Amino acid sequence: MSKRSFRIALVVVISSLLLVGAIAAYMVGAALSYPTTKRPGDGRAIAVNIERGMNFPKIARLLDRQGVIDKPWWFRLYAMYRGVTTRVRSGQYTLRDDMSPEQVLDNLLAGVADVSARVTIPEGLNMLEVFALIDQAGVARAGDLEALARDGEFLSGHGIDGDSAEGYLFPETYRFRVPSSPVVVLETMIKQHRVVWDRVRRQHGQAIARLKKKLDWSDRDVLIMASIVEKEAVVANERPRIAQVFINRLVFPWFKPHKLDTDPTIRYGCTVPLRKSAACQKWHPSRRLRRAQLDDQDNPYNTYQHEGLPPGPICNPGEASLVATVNPDRSHYLYFVSRNDGTHVFSRTRKQHQRAVNKYQR
Repeated sequence: MSKRSFRIALVVVISSLLLVGAIAAYMVGAALSYPTTKRPGDGRAIAVNIERGMNFPKIARLLDRQGVIDKPWWFRLYAMYRGVTTRVRSGQYTLRDDMSPEQVLDNLLAGVADVSARVTIPEGLNMLEVFALIDQAGVARAGDLEALARDGEFLSGHGIDGDSAEGYLFPETYRFRVPSSPVVVLETMIKQHRVVWDRVRRQHGQAIARLKKKLDWSDRDVLIMASIVEKEAVVANERPRIAQVFINRLVFPWFKPHKLDTDPTIRYGCTVPLRKSAACQKWHPSRRLRRAQLDDQDNPYNTYQHEGLPPGPICNPGEASLVATVNPDRSHYLYFVSRNDGTHVFSRTRKQHQRAVNKYQR
């Protein structure tokens, strides 16, 4: 190699080393300054929801996507350098678009104050009404709750043999984090139903056994009947008698066909199921039931047209209705009509019932 060629090669090598060194120096400088370099922004507030169980790579991508940080990979490296990738706390954060990575990470490590909402679920609401209350409290969106409550995999995983979680959302006063995932909300309510039902079984085991043997019922059948009792009873001490009336309609051999003949089941079939009959689609819940709904054989919840229990619960009953259902009062009434004050007149014959209807309803 000539001296001239050697000099050229030497210059190239030295230039390359200088360039590499400059790049390395720039990268080191950028890396060292990254944590404290604020992101260009105008101070806009950005709501970021860090869900429980979210790993740090997902958190970094979420922050980048929502415009809180740049260079999500560098943000991960910075968190790894600090050894805090597993210490980020879940919650609803309010961050800004002009914060430095150090400020963002410090906020995530400090967490947010737990905000909770007290939600009271009264007895007798259907699941759509329950979800509306939870949504109003800011806990979870009604649509997300409904979707999960109809999810077959979720239902089977919780031992629910039906097409929704209806009946298993126990009416109670709950305190939920804001926000909470639909899974947490539904599991909390279903768990409370199990707790109460287990208590009822312990305290009324013999009565439940007699009822199941007499009617060949399952636990779910008891729940369905309890939901009907919950919708029909207004005065607490009438619950066992109302339960007995419906049971009598199913077992008395002279009461045929064995139809429960109760309006709330029709209303439920016209409002909550995803698939609704043509007659139901023409009806609005604010209106009274018309002949088209009463005669509607396409509504599986129409207990004027179909014998036996409806396909599922029509609301979420409380403990008192569960207890009343397994402890009916052993009377022989077959009919009842409202006195318009919360109480009912009970009758053994259709003739007696008709007189009571004429007196109080016509």
